Amino acid sequence: MRRWRERYQEFGYDGLFDKRRGKTSPRRVPMALAEQVLQFYREKYFDLNVLHFHQKLVEEHGIRLSYTWVKLALQDERWYDLLVILDDATSEIYYAQLVEEESTLTVMAGLKEVIARQGVFCALYSDRGSHFWLTPKVGGKVDPHRLTQVGRALRELGIQMIPAYSPQARGRSERNFRTWQGRLPQELRLHGVETVEAANQFLREHYVAEFNRRFRVSPQQPGSAFLSRGKRDLDQIFSLQFERTVNRDNTVQFQNLNLQIERVRWKASLAGCSVTVHQHLDGTLSLRYGPQQLGRYSSQGELLPKPMAQARVVEKTRRGKVQNSTFPPRLEIPPTARDSHFPTTPAAAG
Repeated sequence: MRRWRERYQEFGYDGLFDKRRGKTSPRRVPMALAEQVLQFYREKYFDLNVLHFHQKLVEEHGIRLSYTWVKLALQDERWYDLLVILDDATSEIYYAQLVEEESTLTVMAGLKEVIARQGVFCALYSDRGSHFWLTPKVGGKVDPHRLTQVGRALRELGIQMIPAYSPQARGRSERNFRTWQGRLPQELRLHGVETVEAANQFLREHYVAEFNRRFRVSPQQPGSAFLSRGKRDLDQIFSLQFERTVNRDNTVQFQNLNLQIERVRWKASLAGCSVTVHQHLDGTLSLRYGPQQLGRYSSQGELLPKPMAQARVVEKTRRGKVQNSTFPPRLEIPPTARDSHFPTTPAAAG
């Protein structure tokens, strides 16, 4: 602040601007070198992943750029991450999709789909990525007590998380992905697939089944360790969850949005109460207070209408009393035409 005051007194408002503005950074990669790197990738290394391509630049061409720079430079070259969930015992692929970046949301989407289709599994063996684990020290051991959003969701389902430390574990993963790298790009090219949407459709409808047919191995013991998920709400579990306090006007602030809570019958006001904001995979939001859902909102914070419950039409007698159902149902003939009516069928309220 002292320096800013001195510069203001000497130069006025112009003295408050950053003097580096408009100047080229000394760490900027020369344009000729950047074009050379992209040319190498397009003409010679187009089917290598980022890490492999970065290694080739260093070892074969003596170009020592950071891995992060190379990854960012290749984003314009339609580079995507391949997210795969497989069975460690049989190598069967349960899920495979191309995503712009492996992240909390993309991992949650994959796990949710596998559990919805297969059931709840016993354990997830993963790398130590930041969406799986919090690692206090770079390269060190993970903190199993500080859960990420993915860790919290899996704990709710009773799934154990196991971090990969050993070179042997990483080796199995690398061998599996080398198989994918050596086959998938070529298959996409042979089938004329040019967009990520078409590639994911090809993976889902054709490639995964063919891959499993060729590379799946028989388990050492018969049977399945998957369990039914029961009535657990995967839409709630696999959402980003954040704690917030209700304002005095019964609103909740979340990411520059003002979420209005409607009046509830069981409490005069929720002001001061701690609620949970669920950010769902489809972008919508919901608020929960314990087991009570307070509302569902669009990604812009607009309150969405509540889904209508299934209505049940109840037949009454002439005196207004509900008639008990019988089993098996019997046909009753009314005594006169004036008192008769056509029975109604159950209808859904619009």
